[in-house]
Order: sequence, then C-alpha cells, then structure tokens
Amino acid sequence: MRKSGILVCVLLAGTAGGCENGSGGKAGDTGATDGSMTGGAVADPTDGGGGGEEASCEALRPGPSPIRRMTRFEYDNTVRDLLGDDSRPAQAFPAEEEAHGFNNNADALVVTGLLAEHYLNAAETLAEKAVKDLPALLGGCAPESEGQDVCAGEFITAFGRRAFRRPLTSEEVDTLTATYARARDDFDFETAIRLTLTSMLQSPHFLYRVEFGAPLDGVTDVVKLAPYELASRLSYFLWGTMPDDALFEAAASGALETPEDVAAQARRMLADPRARVVVRDFHMQWLHLTHLDNLEKDSNIYPDFDPAVRPLLQAEAEAFVDHVIWDGEGDLDTLLLAPFTFMNGELADYYGVAGPKGKDLELVELPEGRASGVLTLGGVMATLAKTNQTSPIHRGAFVRESLLCQVVPPPPDGIVITPPEVDPNLPTRDRFKEHAMDPLCGGCHVLLDPVGFGFEHYDGLGRWRDVEANKPIDASGELVDAQVAGAFDGVPGLAAMLVSSPEVESCMTRQWFRYAQGRAESTEDKCTIEDLGGEFADSGRNIQALIVAITQTDAFLYRRALTGEGGSL
Repeated sequence: MRKSGILVCVLLAGTAGGCENGSGGKAGDTGATDGSMTGGAVADPTDGGGGGEEASCEALRPGPSPIRRMTRFEYDNTVRDLLGDDSRPAQAFPAEEEAHGFNNNADALVVTGLLAEHYLNAAETLAEKAVKDLPALLGGCAPESEGQDVCAGEFITAFGRRAFRRPLTSEEVDTLTATYARARDDFDFETAIRLTLTSMLQSPHFLYRVEFGAPLDGVTDVVKLAPYELASRLSYFLWGTMPDDALFEAAASGALETPEDVAAQARRMLADPRARVVVRDFHMQWLHLTHLDNLEKDSNIYPDFDPAVRPLLQAEAEAFVDHVIWDGEGDLDTLLLAPFTFMNGELADYYGVAGPKGKDLELVELPEGRASGVLTLGGVMATLAKTNQTSPIHRGAFVRESLLCQVVPPPPDGIVITPPEVDPNLPTRDRFKEHAMDPLCGGCHVLLDPVGFGFEHYDGLGRWRDVEANKPIDASGELVDAQVAGAFDGVPGLAAMLVSSPEVESCMTRQWFRYAQGRAESTEDKCTIEDLGGEFADSGRNIQALIVAITQTDAFLYRRALTGEGGSL
C-alpha cells in the first residue's frame, strides 16, 4: 500500500492537507532556517538558528527530502527528449512562484486547479501529435504483423520506462494495459495508444520525481537513492531534463552505485551542451534576469528605451556567463571582476561605446573601472532599477541577498513604500537621504542604500554616466554588518571587497545548493555546506568543480527514509 499512498499524497502536495515527510513535516517542507535580521544583525542560515539538534558530521544527514515537481523549463525539456516535441507547451502553464531566489523550490511548486487543467490539455495535445507517427512511437513494432496487443505491451513497458524514468512495476503495467484494453474495445488501436499515453503524461510518476530509496545496512532513518532515482537527480540537476540512454544504462547495470560513479557521470554530463543551458538558467535566476522580459521604462525619463533591447541584454548576460564558465577561468572571481562584456553593434549603440558593428556578439574590453563582471551587466542594472530612476534599495538588497546570502527583513507594517520623486535638480543620493533619517526605515536602509549608492554610475537602463542632475556622480559607498566591511568607491571597489569575503564564497555554494536541491539549506545541512565551501575554495572557486561536488553530498546521494503505511514523505 505504500506506493498507492504516496500517489494520493503527491496529488495533494501543496494543498491544505499536504503530506508528511520522514520527519513528520508537510510534503515539500524544507525545514529551512534562513534566519532573520534584527537590529541590523544578519543571521546565518546554517548557524543552528532554526532550532533542533546540532548537526553531527559523523552520521549521514541528507536534510529534508521534498518531493519535486517539474518546472516549466524541465517539462518542456522532458517532452522534447521523450517525444521529440519542441512546441514548449509548458510556456502556457502558470509561472512558478519564486522562493529563496529560484523557481524550482519544492515548497512553492504546488498544483492548482488551473495547472492541473493545463497538464490535461498538454497531455492530450502531445499524445494526439505523437500518434500521428505511430510507427516511431511504437519503436518499430508492427501491429499488423506482430499483433496490436503485443505492440501495446511493448509500448507500455519500453515507453513507460522512459516516461517514469524507471522500469514500471507489475501493477503499473496492469493498470496501463487495462486502460489500453478498454479504449481499444471502445474505439480503435490508435486511440487506445493515444489515451494510454495521455494517462502516462498525467501520472505523478511523470510530473514528479518520486523517490523511495534503497535501504542501508544498519541505518533506519536514511536511505540511499536507488539507481534510477539517482539518474533522475543527475539529469534534472545538470540538464534540466530526463536521463539519456547512458544514464539509464548506468542505472540498470549497477554503474551508479558509488559516489565515484556519480562524479564520473556528472563530469560526462557537464561536457554536454545541455549543461550550458542549465548553468545559464541558474545564473539568470540568481541575477534576477528572468524578469527582463517584463522590463519597462518611463518614456518621459528614458525616451530612447526600446523594448527590443530586452533580448539583447539577455543574450549579453548569457554570452558572458558561457564564456566565463566554459571558455574562461570558470571561477567566482572572474564572474565578479571581469573587465569585459559581450556586445554587438546594436548593444554598442545602446551603451554609447565603441564596439562591434555587426549582429554577432563579441567580447569587448571596457575602460578601466567601467566593468566588473555580472555586477555591471546592463540587464542586471536595468532590472534592479525603477521605471523612472535607479534604485539603491534594490541594488543594495541584491548584494545582501544574492551575493552575501543575508536576509533583509520586510518593512514594518503600515509603512507605505514609495521611492522619492525624481527631481532633475537633485542626484539620487540626495533624494534618498530621508530613508536613513526615518527611525522606522533607517535600520534597514543603512544596510541597503550605502551599498546601492556604489552603483550610481549606472543609470536606470544600465548605461554608464558621469553626471546626474548636473553634478558629478558620487559612487562612494559603505558595506556594514559583513565579514569584510568598510568604505568603497564604485562597483570595482565593492567587487574587490566581495571577492575577498568568505561570506560571498559561502553564499555561492549555498545558492548552487538551493538550486540543485530545490530547497533552502537547513540546520542538518551545516556540515554539507561547510564541506562544499572547503572544496569550492580548494578548487580555486571553480563553478564546474562546485557542481560536481554537490553530487557527492549526503543531500544529493541520500534521503530521509519514508515512514508509515501510507508512504508519507
């Protein structure tokens, strides 16, 4: 009854009843301990502030193991690799809610009635298209000569293994066979296959990564990931899609039994172009660039802003990340300090700099002090600004939350948040002074504004400026309540502090951990985070090395044991 119990649990995930996990919490419960900031102090998310037993580095501590639903990105990639369908149906699904900086957080991936309806519509449309090439769907089995039931049986077991990303159980085969048989008797063979496929594409075992694990000798509260489950963890982490034939073969042959086996597969997969897409996805979310599609600017303030530049700003960021991670040094320092970006003729005109004339993006070295890696990308600066002005608050919060992993508390209840009105006679710094003076707001804004002021050379479009309101830009700033703190001048000065900060190094490991695991770090993950930080530092802060290291952690290789007859998580 265990597996049938979990199916009901999966369908209810995120609803009022929820499902319990191995620790007695709700399904998807991360047990995260992000901490809070009081009186200007920033809590460390893994300092044990969430209560509970202090983590022991001797025992296996995989942390919470929420069941994870496919994101729209993963759904589209999966149907592409499963069915050869490039129509990207999930782009019509409701957008995921972001949590802890990413859209793949298990807590937020609930299934609403609207999303369930989209799943049904997509499954029906995909199945209808797939049966138009029935011989390909059946893998070459010829129903005319080999028999319809024989071909249906082969389809259910072979295609089902790929759709569920593991061999089907006998009960699942029987259920799908009964679905096929009823439809064949009522309609015809092609319709029966179509309806069977539609059923598979709506199964929790397709839409979710359902994990039961395999027992460990002498351990009752932790299980290791079964080979096919581990194959899916690897493929969705590194490729954002289902396993390929090599991963399926590794799972079937016992070649995913050891951490070394897993690391070897991870290194193989990082050499595949699909890994580049996932690394881009991480960085676009980490840098808030997923909001570029909706970037709007006030035409009275920025009359030369053209929405057509939005995909170019995205392309610039992607080209920069690709170059640094795959073709360049591949390290955190270069991400934050690189004195170059990528432009084509249109982007060079947008930035008002000498650069390429053609349509292709090219690496462009910028004058000293004008470029500092991802921190000064035009898309980042434009996104972290208001429609009619820059935003020291948002830019400061980005440094605090995305680079230092600090928690910025919400404003007090009843506070109306309105940025100061644009005044052509007053620079931004002067207009924002009131935040530091207001006793209700000053506690937070003293942490944000002095950091954000360091970005003032970049206007609301992400373009360099030397003057605002007929006055020279003052880009001096100060970083307080951080391990590396002090005054700085401009983004290069801030970046130099950030790359020397242990907090930034640790935060990068946490951000990748959150993205890989689909949850925030918990108290149980303290040893894991510390180990990852040490390996990251030893590698020269190499991003690819960090990605492989994540696949070697307790959180990746193990999970909490399931409990109870109902198959709770």
